[in-house]
Amino acid sequence: MRSVKSLLAAGAASLLSSVAFAADMAIAPPPQYAPPPVVEDFGGWYLRGDIGFSNQRVERLNNVLDSDAIASRQNNSFGTAGIFGLGVGYKVNNWFRADVTGEYRGNSQFFGTDHLTYLGPAYGVDTYNATKSEWVVLANAYVDLGTWWCVTPFIGAGVGGARVSIANFTDTNTPNAGVAFGDNVAKWNFAWAAHAGLAYKVTPNFTVELAYRYLDMGDGLTGDLRRFDGVNAINNPTTFKNITSHDLKLGVRWNLESPQVYAPAPLMRKG
Repeated sequence: MRSVKSLLAAGAASLLSSVAFAADMAIAPPPQYAPPPVVEDFGGWYLRGDIGFSNQRVERLNNVLDSDAIASRQNNSFGTAGIFGLGVGYKVNNWFRADVTGEYRGNSQFFGTDHLTYLGPAYGVDTYNATKSEWVVLANAYVDLGTWWCVTPFIGAGVGGARVSIANFTDTNTPNAGVAFGDNVAKWNFAWAAHAGLAYKVTPNFTVELAYRYLDMGDGLTGDLRRFDGVNAINNPTTFKNITSHDLKLGVRWNLESPQVYAPAPLMRKG
């Protein structure tokens, strides 16, 4: 009996020792999985297209033949014209992008009157008619101001050149029943623009923009004026001083680089 008790005591002691050793062992932590990287808005190259319409202004019309007038009161206006543009750009990060655009601005009908007062006193009224169109090339930079419900407001500025074409110019002097014509002239000017608008991301690669733009295109010019009988007065072109435009445009942007898509970490199961 003593041997049996000794055997049982030895077994119990061994079991207790094993339990104590197991309790002292460190529990291995579960395997660590790196979380997927945060998906950020991607940059890259994009193409753009724009359509819109203009609301144009001219400061005044100048001609040397009217330099002896002591007073001049003008009323000038342009008709609305279409805008058609294409461009290529690069989105640097979430808030900055830049592009180069070229656009054609369609024919706009011009009508003006000039009430002139001369010494004497003498009085005259000139009526002006013409058409105007432009090619405009701009390098633009934009700042995106954050995104809410897929809508991103933005502001921007651009510089470049405008080729202003004045055609079919006539100057009719009502009291004297005189008519003068100016040859068609196109000239390049420095141009600059200020932009503001809203962009809506329809898909990761397709964005729609509604934008306002103020555009300064410099001066327009006619050829030297000549009478209806062909007599030409030398060095008397008519200058359209400081042509500007308030434009409303609808644009689209196509990103040329697809966004990176990250798959979630694999789900681990036992058994």
